[in-house]
Amino acid sequence: MNKKLIASLLISFLCMFSINAFASSTTHENVKVEEVKHEYKAKTLNELVESFYRTTGINSFLNPSDDVMTSEAHAEDARPMTTFEQTFGRLIMFTVCFVLFYLAIAKGFEPLLLLPIAFGGLLANIPLAGIGGENGMLGIIYNMGIANGFFPLLIFMGVGAMTDFTPLLANPKAALLGGAAQFGIFGSLVGAVAIGFDLQSASAISIIGGADGPTSIFIANRLAPELLGAIAVAAYSYMALVPVIQPPIMKALTSEAERRIKMPKLRKVHKLEKLFLPILILMMAIILLPESTPLIGAFAFGNFLKQSGVVERLSDTMQNSLINIVTIFLGLGVGSKLAADKFLVLDTLGIMVIGLLAFSAGTAAGVIMAKVMNKVSSEDNQINPLIGAAGVSAVPMAARVVSKVGQEYDKSNVLLMHAMGPNVAGVIGSAVAAGVLLSIF
Repeated sequence: MNKKLIASLLISFLCMFSINAFASSTTHENVKVEEVKHEYKAKTLNELVESFYRTTGINSFLNPSDDVMTSEAHAEDARPMTTFEQTFGRLIMFTVCFVLFYLAIAKGFEPLLLLPIAFGGLLANIPLAGIGGENGMLGIIYNMGIANGFFPLLIFMGVGAMTDFTPLLANPKAALLGGAAQFGIFGSLVGAVAIGFDLQSASAISIIGGADGPTSIFIANRLAPELLGAIAVAAYSYMALVPVIQPPIMKALTSEAERRIKMPKLRKVHKLEKLFLPILILMMAIILLPESTPLIGAFAFGNFLKQSGVVERLSDTMQNSLINIVTIFLGLGVGSKLAADKFLVLDTLGIMVIGLLAFSAGTAAGVIMAKVMNKVSSEDNQINPLIGAAGVSAVPMAARVVSKVGQEYDKSNVLLMHAMGPNVAGVIGSAVAAGVLLSIF
């Protein structure tokens, strides 16, 4: 009985002590709150309205100096923003984003790429919000997977799982077309040096010539991280605009008779050939160009799992869920670099021009190589020169464009599978070119 009484008294004492301590703490906090409240200065109705107005986008456009975006949105590589960039610059970028919306929705130009990029650009140019800043949504996405080169590897893994090597194995000559189209990469390297970029920066810029977004991000992250945003925007813009850029070049370099050429049916490829090819490509990269193995390794891994036929769930995830999720984040992250203070500068505009010329040169080189190969091919084994344009790395966009242009002149002429050969070779070729540049510089 005495033990129970003693225990009850101890419990009562502890409860009273806890209550007193809590009350003391609360009182102390209340004093602090009162002190804070005491420091607050009452405002008139006019001052409240003015305070609200200063946080609106209207004030930000009319009085750019009040925009906190200038100090926190792009702290890492920001420079002083001029009045033009903050007002008219944003309006120009809004217009650019709406044009991209139009191309994606009304014209159907690669909406999977253009819509996330354009929407990211729209968000990046919203005043005051700081969405594109280091701690904003777009900034977090950019640092999470683009700045460190992680998203490109996941994209390559998904592309590998989606790729069918059958056209390339059935017609190995198509690899020459993929190689010829890489002329744009080395042409843009010379062009970038000519206008004042150093060799490392020029090497990073040059990959745009292959229209390979993931590889462009990967090599820029290693050689010229300060240009990463501009290079990513240029590379993905030209990837998405393949249906606009390539057809005029293809038509200018070929005759109507050449566009009507029907290619012989591809031979049947054994499953073991498709299974061993990604391993062979990876081993060659390891031996000759280890610098390219992150990209080629991710690509080979995705393709090997697909060709094995025993992990359909993993292959399906890489082809669909994984690549779709990464594409959303990648598009928004790239779009964050469409902010006026980053895009409307001479370096970025110069990179865009170099990229356009290089991509055009790569397309032309592929078509010309196909015409040359026709000269040494037999009459019953002719090559439609249009498929040379698919040698750039924009897979499968370039192959679809080739097929569409070919059917404009002969609806029965199906070039898609033939064009996939150089298209796949172009993906590997751009990764190899990146490895060469990384190993040198």
